[in-house]
Amino acid sequence: MPKLEHDDVSIRYEDTGAGTGFPVLLLSPGAMDATVEAWARAAYNPLTALDGAYRLISMDHRNAGQSVGPLDPDDPWGTQVRDQIDILDRLGIDRVHVIGCCIGASYALKMAEMVPDRVVSMVLEQPIGIVPDNDGHWQQDRRGWATRLTGKRADIDPEVAERFGANMWDDGEFVVSVSRDFVRSCTTPMAVLPGVDGVHPREIALEIVDLAPDVVLIDPWKETPELRAAAAERVRAFLDANTPA
Repeated sequence: MPKLEHDDVSIRYEDTGAGTGFPVLLLSPGAMDATVEAWARAAYNPLTALDGAYRLISMDHRNAGQSVGPLDPDDPWGTQVRDQIDILDRLGIDRVHVIGCCIGASYALKMAEMVPDRVVSMVLEQPIGIVPDNDGHWQQDRRGWATRLTGKRADIDPEVAERFGANMWDDGEFVVSVSRDFVRSCTTPMAVLPGVDGVHPREIALEIVDLAPDVVLIDPWKETPELRAAAAERVRAFLDANTPA
């Protein structure tokens, strides 16, 4: 399992299918504990659906799974996305498709904001977001994450972890990582597979579809095995259509 290491940072990643196709960066589900293995629980798992067709780069996000690093409370979303960009740089990859599930969808949108020329297209599977009914969930979730992290990491100050989580989540709205104005202005092609629960609000996914200028809605997509298979085919077609010649 290769790792990107510099300073006090060590990010575990996997690079599958090098030389077989255009690269796809996979940003996994699992909120603050997002890891490579979390893809196995996703209704659409690109590690299996795209195996052999594309070069797939997946990772444990900072301070999840086997990845570690300091916390930057002043730029929590940017810190995480810079790790993702650093892995692309390590692998010599200039442009990618990005598939993000759950929190990974918010990371994908943030990457498109930070380095728009490098993101060829995005697939947003069950994007998270802040709605009136779930605001308390994210505060509880990030506090639980901070407790788990500081309980096993003596190098992380609990006050820093609290501030990191608060700055990442507490004043957020919409998809948290970027604004509605950004999505409205983002010309990167998107495919959106809506969520169906309070953590992945359907209304957030539909709002992305309403705002984005170049977007495909894949819906319904997960209620039956047949729908999931059809959705996988549509995602593959979307990537194929947007892969540079």
